Amino acid sequence: MTGVTISLFSFLLVIAAAICFSRCHANSSVICIESEREALLKFKNDLMDPSNRLSSWVEGGDCCKWNGVTCHNLTGHVHQLHLAAPLDDYVAALVEPEAYWRLRLGGTINPSLLHLKHLTFLDLSYNNFSNIQIPDFFGSLGNLTYLNLSLAEFKGAIPHTLGNLSKLRYLDLQCLFFPWMLGEARDMEAKSLAWVSGLSSLEYLDLTGVDLHKTTDWLQVTFNLSSLLELHLHGCNLQGPSPYYLGNKSFLEVVDLSYNLLNSSIPNSLYNLNHLQSLHLSKNMLEGRLPTSLKDLCNLKELDLSDNKIEGDISEIVHSLSSCSLDCLETLNMENNQLSGHLTDQLGQFKSLVHLSLAGNRISGPIPLSIGELSSLKVFDVSENQLNGTFPPSLGQLGNLETLNIGQNLLEGVVSETYFSNLTRLKELKASRNMLRFQPNSSWVPPFQCKTIELAQWYLGPKFPRWLKFQKNLSDVDISHAGISDVIPAWFWNLSTQFGYVNLSSNQISGMLPYLNVSAVADLSSNRLTGPLPRVLPTLEALVLSNNSFSGPLLEFVCNSSKRTQMEILRIDTNLLFGEIPDCWNQWQALRNLNLGNNKLTGKFPPSLGHTNLGMLNLRNNSMFGELPSALQNCTRLVILDLSENHFSGSVPAWMGDKLSRLEVLRLRSNNLDGHIPDKICALPYLKNLDLAHNNISGAIPKCFSNLSKMATKDQGYGYLEGSYLEFGEPFYFSASLVLKGREDEYGSTLGFVASIDLSVNSLTGEIPKELGTLIGLISLNLSWNLLTGNIPNDIGNMELMESLDLSMNQLYGGIPSSFSDLNFLNHFNVSYNNLTGQIPTSTQLQSFENSSYMANHLCGPPVSKNCITKGVTNEGGKGEGSNDRSKVNGLYVSIMVGFVMGFWGVVAPLFFIKSWRHSYYQKLDHVGRKLQVFWATMGR
Repeated sequence: MTGVTISLFSFLLVIAAAICFSRCHANSSVICIESEREALLKFKNDLMDPSNRLSSWVEGGDCCKWNGVTCHNLTGHVHQLHLAAPLDDYVAALVEPEAYWRLRLGGTINPSLLHLKHLTFLDLSYNNFSNIQIPDFFGSLGNLTYLNLSLAEFKGAIPHTLGNLSKLRYLDLQCLFFPWMLGEARDMEAKSLAWVSGLSSLEYLDLTGVDLHKTTDWLQVTFNLSSLLELHLHGCNLQGPSPYYLGNKSFLEVVDLSYNLLNSSIPNSLYNLNHLQSLHLSKNMLEGRLPTSLKDLCNLKELDLSDNKIEGDISEIVHSLSSCSLDCLETLNMENNQLSGHLTDQLGQFKSLVHLSLAGNRISGPIPLSIGELSSLKVFDVSENQLNGTFPPSLGQLGNLETLNIGQNLLEGVVSETYFSNLTRLKELKASRNMLRFQPNSSWVPPFQCKTIELAQWYLGPKFPRWLKFQKNLSDVDISHAGISDVIPAWFWNLSTQFGYVNLSSNQISGMLPYLNVSAVADLSSNRLTGPLPRVLPTLEALVLSNNSFSGPLLEFVCNSSKRTQMEILRIDTNLLFGEIPDCWNQWQALRNLNLGNNKLTGKFPPSLGHTNLGMLNLRNNSMFGELPSALQNCTRLVILDLSENHFSGSVPAWMGDKLSRLEVLRLRSNNLDGHIPDKICALPYLKNLDLAHNNISGAIPKCFSNLSKMATKDQGYGYLEGSYLEFGEPFYFSASLVLKGREDEYGSTLGFVASIDLSVNSLTGEIPKELGTLIGLISLNLSWNLLTGNIPNDIGNMELMESLDLSMNQLYGGIPSSFSDLNFLNHFNVSYNNLTGQIPTSTQLQSFENSSYMANHLCGPPVSKNCITKGVTNEGGKGEGSNDRSKVNGLYVSIMVGFVMGFWGVVAPLFFIKSWRHSYYQKLDHVGRKLQVFWATMGR
């Protein structure tokens, strides 16, 4: 159930009242009482009615014939007011909120309603009273039996005067609630529910979305109302232990405490609720095992305990339910808990079961054959478990099945087309991420018409599955990683006037793609598609065409297509696109993720890209040039910026620290940047990955790096990276390539938990600042191939999470700090080609590396071969063991020195004194270096 769901009971009451209202008007000739007409007119005058719904309410008219008014057949008294905004229009409001807004009543509520002494029914639901509280005087409408103020946007505290309505049988004060509002303040609140005790006739109570976190009496009040049949406290911020005592007077049939913050275990006193038919405790923090009293709930039809931390063996739970629930249990939902064990054949005894969901647990073993005996089953979801064995043929006996979800398990083997022969009502077939093979006869016509088919990682190839041709209702399809080596047939795009979601990625699909008939998400990455970029629908939200061979310029796709007002994700990296990036991105206002990396794009950065709302921008490995674009100052939502492996020049701009305050990943490696690292970079509070390697940056490493707070904590916490995964729900929304441990890899969902700094292959000078030691969250630090001098700071040993540390190719001296013995997670370490001396600290990690990690220093002790204890020590001027060898070595040193002097004056000195020679030499050296860089990059691929 969601926070905006109207209960079936409420809906039927409204319908029944409406039917009665229409029939009464058809057969009645009563005329309303004048005082009540005047009261209604005063009530109308204080309302805002933008759509003129109350146009029939006029002076001198018969109020019994007014829209929404019902009079008693015999007395003529007004006894019902049906003024809810139309429910159909409320649903339509999700599409056109402004249109629906005009249909709702608003304003204030005049106390003239008190003159309607015989009023028993008042419905103001779905209207807009957003500026007022529920009026206190409602508590004086003593004859009310039905009061519905749900989703009418009242604010503030619920008046205690409502407790005076002793005749009230139905009370609905539901306010708007969405899952992400859990724990947050709401429009309406109640600090106590003591007033509910006065509602002695109450049968239905719905306080969904009302903030009750301050109430301490909700349990004893609600569960002791002997007349209460339905209780809905969905999303009310109820906190603390779950109800330990559920009363012994209760006749409750429906209890909904879902989407709260209840913890501890489920109480064993459930047996007191022996009339219970529906129990919803989903989306809490309940833990432990189910109580044994579950076996006493013999009338139970719905049990929803999903999204908790409940433990136990699923076979034991099924056994405890079966003692008296065999004939009535219709819904069992325990998905996303911590259940284990095997499914047993006993499951087949629940003949009334309609909805069974055990997804997201640790259940193993095969799916029992008895599942085919559940003839009433419509939903079967056991996805995201550890089920193994084969696809059971008994699933094909479930003639009423509409949703089959067995995805993300360990099922294997061949699936026969006969398994689907009786599944004529199937609408959703979800079985991705198993090890199954399905190759039906080429003439097979499926008996079902599915809206959703997800068979990723099945083997369906090598031909494109021809049986899909008969799925005329198909909206969402995922046949990625399916071994298809074929072109996409023309009939596929004609199956639907508009697909919602299409994923054909990671196959070997070839050919051109002129048009994409997809309205929301299309992923055709990692195939062999060629030709220009396809035309797409203007409603498309995400397009992923990475790792193909699309070619041509971007101009037509970006500038001459319909406005991309809804496109959020565009990933066309690793293709053969060429030319300049066009400067017409102003119309792409919804764009959050743009990846054009690994292409052949050239030119300068287009200024209009700076007027988008990008969260990720990746242009790596192209041939773009010019200074780093100042237009990026406007992209204040940027979380990932990757401009690496281009030809950008100039210095790292200081404005990045001022303007890009959300930045978590900054990659500018392998460009032509120079100048110093600006101190302003230290002002980026969320920065976790800084890569400025392979440039010409000089100067000292800023000491203010210690201010990079996200690198200075072992708990990386909750930043924009993780938040974006939750907001957009797409696994490919944020990702980046990082160079760690000497290797470049793509990081996706784990990107937010990796912290690194790479300043290698630059011209940095000075000492390594000891302040770097405060960055205890760093996993990788690379300062190699610079001109750094001085001692290695002892504080580096504080980085206990460090996995990769490279300080090689510098001019560091002194010893390796003893604190390095505490770096227990190191698996990549290099301090070679420095001037380090002394013994290598004794540590399991430091001794595990090869000699090459320490070479070209003056270090001793394992793992290098040089022993720290010198043998054959002699006095000055004397001869001892090995003196002849030392004489030979000294002669070698003299020869080397002479050669050095001759080489210096013959080659280096002219370069120093003759300017033209010097310019030519360094120009040639730079040319050779770039050739080697291209060669190494090519070999690395």
